[in-house]
Amino acid sequence: MPVSVPQPCSAPAAETSSGAGLTLLVIEDDPAGTFTAPELSAAAGARVRIRAARNLTEAGRLLTDDVDCILLDLALPAGAESRGDREGDEDGLATLKHVLRMAPRHAVLALTAEDDAELAAEAVRVGAQDHLFRGELDSRLLSRAIRYAVERKRADVAQHQLTESRLRAQENARLERGLLPTPLLEGSDLRFAARYRPGRSRALLGGDFYDTVRTPDGTVHAMIGDVCGHGPDEAALGVELRIAWRALTLAGLCGDELLSTLQQVLEHERESEEIFATLCTVDIAPDGRRAGLCLAGHPAPLIARRGRAAQLLPYEDGGPALGLLPRARWPRRQVELGGSWSLMMYTDGLIEGRVGDGTRRLGQDGMVAMVNRQLAEGLAGEELLEAAVTHVRELNGGELTDDVAVLLLDRDQETVRLRPAGAGRSVNIPRPRPGRSSPAGAQRPPL
Repeated sequence: MPVSVPQPCSAPAAETSSGAGLTLLVIEDDPAGTFTAPELSAAAGARVRIRAARNLTEAGRLLTDDVDCILLDLALPAGAESRGDREGDEDGLATLKHVLRMAPRHAVLALTAEDDAELAAEAVRVGAQDHLFRGELDSRLLSRAIRYAVERKRADVAQHQLTESRLRAQENARLERGLLPTPLLEGSDLRFAARYRPGRSRALLGGDFYDTVRTPDGTVHAMIGDVCGHGPDEAALGVELRIAWRALTLAGLCGDELLSTLQQVLEHERESEEIFATLCTVDIAPDGRRAGLCLAGHPAPLIARRGRAAQLLPYEDGGPALGLLPRARWPRRQVELGGSWSLMMYTDGLIEGRVGDGTRRLGQDGMVAMVNRQLAEGLAGEELLEAAVTHVRELNGGELTDDVAVLLLDRDQETVRLRPAGAGRSVNIPRPRPGRSSPAGAQRPPL
């Protein structure tokens, strides 16, 4: 049905030229093209430019990013394009649904006959921003309706984005609880600190994960790992591997047997055979003076003993990353820790950042030198980890592209000696937040 819009009276030049212009796409089947007004003068001074389409196919060609609003005549016959929407609907609603699907980010006005108020109300319920009655249409009403519809759509989009942001934050918190757990160190002489910083290009946490538990025999088990790739799928896989590691460790598995079982979990849960994970596990004896070390394609931990420079633990006997070789083996190497020490475990995001504007990477040697300088400055615990991550970012010239996870286990022999015999020390440390220091009162290991 032709849509006839009365032409506005002549307006002052200031009114027609000021303000931002809006573009209206009219979809109606007037073969004579009676809706051909080149522009409408809005009450606020904004111009409304008109584009006319006689069917949905033509509308699809005219629908560009500069279109602000669509005026759809619900009397337009539903063509083949909207055939899939017609079941149980009047033709007008089927056409409207097709337009809403075709232009999800555009404001839509529905045009109906005066005696079809029910259809008009249904059009708004389906998704149109507003409706207009054909007999009441004039330039001033149309201009105001366009502006209101555009603002209403913007508000709807903003609300939708806010809801999505909240859902992402909730998902991020769930992943954080899975990837960055509270350590189970009740009764242990060791103290714990950790830092996590996600890479710059992701809203969710990445595939880095870690955990620390104490088994009933007094052994402290620590683990840190990294699933290749980034995003929610990798983070979810990291959560599964961490939970599996904790369950298997508490069940008594260790070393090669534990890593072989974790590889089975990874192979079963990963979406592609190209997905793998690196892992470093340490089991510290109840007396705190020695530990077993297993490496699955992961960088070796750094140890600092009192009065000696920090250095890397031996890593020559490491095995491949989980998921690379079907019958791989991961030997467990015994290492001496000493009486007082601090052990730093980390993911490769800490050592793969650039140094300056070139392509040179920090590497493990550069990291060891950096930590030794910070130790010489008297930094310890959370302060040391924060300084290390911050300095790596500065060397990189900005945010790192990969996630960084670092954890620190510390034993002070003097503190252990002064503790009353049989007294157990409870270590209940709040889970660290990504990119933030631990809350006041959290244990700070004197590295």
